[in-house]
Amino acid sequence: MSATTANYAVFEDGSRQYKVSVGQTVKVDWRDTDVGERLEFPRVLLVADGSDVKVGQPTVEGVRVVGEVVDHPSIKLYIQHFRRRKNYRRLRGHRQHYVAVKVYAVAKAGEATPPVPEKKKKEEKPATPPATTGEAPKA
Repeated sequence: MSATTANYAVFEDGSRQYKVSVGQTVKVDWRDTDVGERLEFPRVLLVADGSDVKVGQPTVEGVRVVGEVVDHPSIKLYIQHFRRRKNYRRLRGHRQHYVAVKVYAVAKAGEATPPVPEKKKKEEKPATPPATTGEAPKA
């Protein structure tokens, strides 16, 4: 069995642990942030960089996962209770709010936190007037 050469980190946020790599998007618990804001997760439990693996006791000192808020997704789940022959039906819904964070760096101890990368703006094409059919406008 060969060792994996993946670059990833395991961090803790709240009571959950997430395994992420650079460029990956992860859903974390809700917090009041705007899209485009930077988030840092300082409780990094493990960092794997190729064959070099650092395991914290309990955390790896000075390492933090840095990401950018991408979205605030939420999915509504429906819970239905049913008992046959008893005229008993209940339908409830639950919506859990999350924050989608795209990880763009795993900052090592002593490194400066990298800035949020700039997004490339799409070049806007000039608006072209609608094609005319050659007919005179009707009165």
